[in-house]
Amino acid sequence: MASKILTETNKLWWFLPAAAAIALLYFLSPILAPFLFAAMLAYISNPAVSWLARHRVGRPLGAALVMLLMALLLALLLLIMLPLFIKELGLLSERLPGFLAQLNDDLVPWVKTKFDVDLQFDLAALKKLIHENLRSADGLGMKLLASLKIGGLAVLGFIVNLLLVPVVLFYLLRDWNALLERIDRLLPRRWHAQLSTIAGEVDAVLAEFLRGQIAVMLLMSVFYVLGLWLAGLEFALPIGIITGMLVFVPYVGMLTGLLLATLVALMQFPSVSGVIPVWLAFGIGQALEGMLVTPLLVGQRIGLHPVAVIFALLAFGQIFGFFGVLLALPASAALLVGLRHLGNEYLNSSMYKD
Repeated sequence: MASKILTETNKLWWFLPAAAAIALLYFLSPILAPFLFAAMLAYISNPAVSWLARHRVGRPLGAALVMLLMALLLALLLLIMLPLFIKELGLLSERLPGFLAQLNDDLVPWVKTKFDVDLQFDLAALKKLIHENLRSADGLGMKLLASLKIGGLAVLGFIVNLLLVPVVLFYLLRDWNALLERIDRLLPRRWHAQLSTIAGEVDAVLAEFLRGQIAVMLLMSVFYVLGLWLAGLEFALPIGIITGMLVFVPYVGMLTGLLLATLVALMQFPSVSGVIPVWLAFGIGQALEGMLVTPLLVGQRIGLHPVAVIFALLAFGQIFGFFGVLLALPASAALLVGLRHLGNEYLNSSMYKD
């Protein structure tokens, strides 16, 4: 009996290096985050670089071209979004006091009558706050500069990590195939077939999730922007993009966008009936994303429960900071494959059966 247990335990010993690697990731998390994020971007971008290489474009030049395209797309997004946010923040600051005044006239008496609770919004204090902080972009900029002075070291560290990403990304894209071949040669021949199988499954899961989910995010962003624009919402562009970009978190993206759109619609439209088209756009978007777009572009989900997704986002965010939030789901998908194999080994072992 003891010999059987020892034999089965020896079969599982190679999971110990995985545990050691996880511990190493935790202790080195402050410096590993930009490298892991660059690796994720390289994994996503490598097919484009490989396609260019097949068309007689060298990998260094192909990597530079792909990175340039990514930088242009990011710059275009910022040039569209930032001025719009500043402009619409000013509109919101102008309309918010009127909205709260309407609540004082309508909601407060109803709450007093039904629940005997005395509510009152201090409009004078709110107007003073808005005048001091949100009346112009200069006021908002001063607040941001003040916050940068308080957390200057943290901001500096974030900027350094951010600058590391394109450097690491370029070298990973340039040497991607050579790195994979080198890793393959280092694998123990005894477990080469099994490790290759696991790596293939991880690649399939990541390819299904990452590339498919990016397509879902882009399509749903376009849908929500158009849907909210047709509903007459003035903040359609930023709210639509925010909602579409957050669809990778189950229910959180839709609920966040719905809350923002509802608040804006209540301040924009004179009656509650103006909110109904906004709700209709979100209802159609949720049904479209769940029944058509995600199954078509992503296929079967990675197998994580929504609660596990939220936990992964919080856990990776705690360990790796901002980059951890971006790494959470793909890393969890890869870990899930390893845990499935570990579970199968345990269920087929004498330790479990006997």
